[in-house]
Amino acid sequence: SSMDCSLKAAVPVRPTGVLQQNRVFLDFFWDLAKPDQEVRLKAIEDLIKYLKTNNKADELEYTFKRLVDGLAHIREAARPGFSLALGQVLSAFEDVSLQSVLKRIKEKHNLQTVKKKLVRSALFGNLFGVLALHQSGRISTEPQVVLGCVQLLQSLSQHRQHLKDLPTKTMTDILNEISEEVFEEVLLSALQTDLASAFSTPEQLQLLLVALQRFPQTLKPKKLKKLLGSTTIINADNIPKLTEVMKMAAQSVKKERVLPTVVLDLLKLSLKEDSFQLFWNNAIINGMLKEQPGPAHYLSFRLLGSALPLLSIAQLKAVLSGEVITLYGEHVVSKPDRFKLAPEMDTYVSDFLQACQDPDKQLAVMVGFSSLTNQGYPVVPSVWRVVQHLQPAALQHYVEWLKKMFLQPELDKLLDFSTRKQKDNQEGKEQKENSIFRLRKWIVARLSSIIDNHQVKRQEDLIMDMARFVFFHAFFSAKKASADIPETMEKLSIPLDDRTRGVLINSFFGLLLSMHHLPQTEDSSEDAAINQKRPLGVTADGTMWIYQLVQYAQVLLSQPKHAQSSKPFSPEQRQAWDSMLESVSNLRKKAKKGPTAENTAFQQLFLLVGMHFFKWSKNSECCLKVCECVCLLPEAVTDQEEEPEWVEVMVDILLSLLSQPSRHIRQVCKTVFSSICPNVTAAALTAILDVNDEDEDDKDKDEDDEDGDEDDEDGDDDEAMEEEEEAMEEGEVDQSFRLELMKVLQQQNALEDGSDDEDLDDEAMMELDKSLAALFSEQKKKTQAKKDEKTKIQKEKTLVRDFKIKMSYSLVFVARQAGSPLVLGLVEPLLNIIDQGMSSDSDQQEQDFLRRAADIFRNQLCRSKVYCRTVGDRQGELHDLLDKLMTKTQKLSDSSVSLYYFSASLYVVKVLRGAPPAETKDDKAELRFMGNVDVDRVSAVFREALSSFLSKRKSPLTTQMFTDLFNRFPVSTTTHLRGTEVRSAHHADRSHVSGQACVLVLRAMQSRDVQQLLSGAPWTELCVKVTGQLAASLQQVGETESKVIKEKVLKTLELCQFLVKHVHQQKLSVDLEPLKKVLQSLTSMITFKKTGKLEDTYWAVMKHFGVMKPKVEKTKPDKNAEQQQVSKKKKGFLPETKKRKKRKNPVLEPAGEKPTSTDKPGADKGQGKKKHDKKTKQKRQADGATASQPSPAKKSKTLSENKQAKKKKKKPKQKKEGGGKM
Repeated sequence: SSMDCSLKAAVPVRPTGVLQQNRVFLDFFWDLAKPDQEVRLKAIEDLIKYLKTNNKADELEYTFKRLVDGLAHIREAARPGFSLALGQVLSAFEDVSLQSVLKRIKEKHNLQTVKKKLVRSALFGNLFGVLALHQSGRISTEPQVVLGCVQLLQSLSQHRQHLKDLPTKTMTDILNEISEEVFEEVLLSALQTDLASAFSTPEQLQLLLVALQRFPQTLKPKKLKKLLGSTTIINADNIPKLTEVMKMAAQSVKKERVLPTVVLDLLKLSLKEDSFQLFWNNAIINGMLKEQPGPAHYLSFRLLGSALPLLSIAQLKAVLSGEVITLYGEHVVSKPDRFKLAPEMDTYVSDFLQACQDPDKQLAVMVGFSSLTNQGYPVVPSVWRVVQHLQPAALQHYVEWLKKMFLQPELDKLLDFSTRKQKDNQEGKEQKENSIFRLRKWIVARLSSIIDNHQVKRQEDLIMDMARFVFFHAFFSAKKASADIPETMEKLSIPLDDRTRGVLINSFFGLLLSMHHLPQTEDSSEDAAINQKRPLGVTADGTMWIYQLVQYAQVLLSQPKHAQSSKPFSPEQRQAWDSMLESVSNLRKKAKKGPTAENTAFQQLFLLVGMHFFKWSKNSECCLKVCECVCLLPEAVTDQEEEPEWVEVMVDILLSLLSQPSRHIRQVCKTVFSSICPNVTAAALTAILDVNDEDEDDKDKDEDDEDGDEDDEDGDDDEAMEEEEEAMEEGEVDQSFRLELMKVLQQQNALEDGSDDEDLDDEAMMELDKSLAALFSEQKKKTQAKKDEKTKIQKEKTLVRDFKIKMSYSLVFVARQAGSPLVLGLVEPLLNIIDQGMSSDSDQQEQDFLRRAADIFRNQLCRSKVYCRTVGDRQGELHDLLDKLMTKTQKLSDSSVSLYYFSASLYVVKVLRGAPPAETKDDKAELRFMGNVDVDRVSAVFREALSSFLSKRKSPLTTQMFTDLFNRFPVSTTTHLRGTEVRSAHHADRSHVSGQACVLVLRAMQSRDVQQLLSGAPWTELCVKVTGQLAASLQQVGETESKVIKEKVLKTLELCQFLVKHVHQQKLSVDLEPLKKVLQSLTSMITFKKTGKLEDTYWAVMKHFGVMKPKVEKTKPDKNAEQQQVSKKKKGFLPETKKRKKRKNPVLEPAGEKPTSTDKPGADKGQGKKKHDKKTKQKRQADGATASQPSPAKKSKTLSENKQAKKKKKKPKQKKEGGGKM
């Protein structure tokens, strides 16, 4: 009928897609509550897109309902998601009024009607609601909403225990967004109370400060007078209130370790109101710093750092010479690292210097911090990296200030302090001298670090100026002023002592090393683009830094009237110096034709040796040796074109120089050696390697010739040291020797006791002489033996040092010339070093050397892509070397050393194999290529090693070694796979062998190269063979719980897992049924646990056969039966197991068995319920636990005492109960 039709029309049929569509819509709200921020943001984006696309009023209404509800979500992480979503939806749909949403928020989260337990959630609901309105960006367009939000926040600010200072902070954010007109007309009256109580809390003060910044026209001095009672905020009357507020602020950010914004705003206001001095002196120095060290002090230090960009030069100087920075210095010196503010202060200073373009301000800050000293030593580190942000002009003035302070240390101009401990130990004059030394030491290190830091914007002239300054004061002193030598123009107010000179000398040679690595300064961006790699150690015009310093030294040496040397040169040194200058001059002439790396390296070497003459004393053996070397060097260099042996001469000279105790000399020697590496001959390399024989010969000679002359090898220093040691020895021996002497004299006296004569007769005198002669002779022998032992140890140390020096050259050669045939001669010596180093006890330095040698050997020799590819006629020699290495590998006891020998063997095979020809395009052909390798001989060597590994229980060889062999030379793997390993995989009586074999077969079969070489029928044949062996191996496993057999089964299962998976994936025609049957029967042989590596691997294999691990149903214990048993138990019943008698019985009966004795009536019951009694007893203790219950530590003692006390009381009761039961 028509009526039915109209009804049908009125209720439209829901299309099938609507439900699904609503599901999508609802999922957005679920995602908003998720903890992952990415998911929440995606949900907000998709929700807005969905609402705009569909444009349905009911869905928008539902969205607002859900979002407002979500503001008070029980999960804290969800609230920000709903708040942000609400703000974004309001921003997207501008026709929705904010007033209606605010009303909805107030109604939903009404604090008056909400349940007590939901008050906290409601508070956050209101707060996040206001935040959402603020985030919509439309709040300034509806003044009434602004007022409503502020009033709501004011009511929320009373609940500090939940919301802390969030409401006031939100009010501050709202003030930052609205116009002055809205503030004046709408908010001022509402905020009247908050602004008037600005000195109550940091948040309210912050609100006032923001209002002052934003609306200065509204909050004029007259208005402030009305609100606060004064026309300004910072004045003498308000300082105590402000100090209290700042203390509160300091406590509130104790954990965050930041500067509260309100304090920085106060500082800015003080500068604006021209009351900075009042604020700093009264509020900070006389207010905050009067508190105990803690948050108040930290706030002051942070304020000092934050204030730097805001202050004028005069204010900076005042602040950086006052109480705050002094206390900061004491804090840095006395506090442990984790509490120090130094890293924060570094950040403040660094940020200030980076942003500031005024050199005068930069200089004021640098001088201020450098003047803060603890007994002369500045608090900031000498390598303080902030200097890299200084403008060139500021840096120039700072260096001048440092130099002036070095020459005329004015301690009264520094901000010096001493800690409590230091004040107790102070002693007038000595203390002043020590302070001057500490200051000068820091200044020298500071100058050196400016050169060392490549980020510092320094000119070449400044670098040279600092280097000259350090050099001059290290080795010279000004005699008479000369315009040619600027360093003589300034005189030292306090002469330099030896300690300071020592610091200067060490710093100078460290500085030379820095200059050796100094990159060339960029002249222009075009040059930088053309030359990507800039040369090191030279100035912009290509002159070496060290050459300029040598020229300067020559000027000083040629003007003794003006500059006096602290260590004048001997004639030999002067001759060597002139010879060096001549050589360098010749080299520089050659370099003009075309500079080479060798030329540069030689120049560097000559100049450096020349510089070291200033350091060495003129008579030292070291100096004389080097003088001889330097006199030889010019000939070696000039004749290098005629005589090809110049390299050998050079290597000898470098070896002699390398033994000098100078890091820079060693560095430059290595640089020179690196540059001549391509020219090194076999003879030169032999000179390095001969050290092994020398080492042994010298040791033997040392043992044979112990009485020889020892003065030949020891210099003056060593002799002096030996004399001191002897004197000490004599001091030690004196007492024991004296006792022996007294004994001899007493014995003689006892013999002559009867004689009254004062003098002894001749016979007695002879006896005494003999005794004394024997005693002195024995004493002399002891002293000589000790001396000889010390000499021997000293010589051995020297030999070891020389050995290390020469071997370090070998390492350099390996690193630089890995492709040279000469490298093959280094394999065995390097292995000997590693073997000796690992088998002996060595100190840290030797361990580091060993580690470096091992690293170079493995990574730069054995594993390097660059290797000797021209074997020539050395094939037989290399095959013999391989045999020798593999034999040694198997004889070693330590597998870590054995690994290096095995790696060396693989390296030899790699060299023999060489690179495949370029025309080899087929991958399989490339894998099969073996070059000059005698495949049968090499395979036999490795097969023997493999048999040894599988047959010996304690073999130095490891699975990893053979895995490396399979990966590097898969050809050898294919022969082994068909033989040794597969046959070994089913030794039932030798489970260890079988397990290792399974691991090797697995590693080999997993190799892609092996799979490629055996692809097709051979691979299938191998899989069939391995499957059969695995089935046979597992079939022989009997019932066992042995760990060894289980380990073997695990390794077999791992191989099974790979094989079965591979056969299924590749669809190979391999019958796996026999293996499946054996595997299924395995569960009856070995007891499987619920989980474990063995069990998991087994079920992983069975899964490939479609057999799943059975699920174990969990059975719940019967509670009723347990309760019945508990109720039967009598209170105070002591089980038989707890009685003292039973403890003495050595045989323990299992629970539940009948006891042998029948005269104990309660025994049966007590014994049968042993475990149950224990449980119920624990349960009863837990239920009736009181505060006075003893702790577990005291439990045993207390229980035993209680038992002793209660036993007497309970005995009659127990008997009675026992009788009843009978």
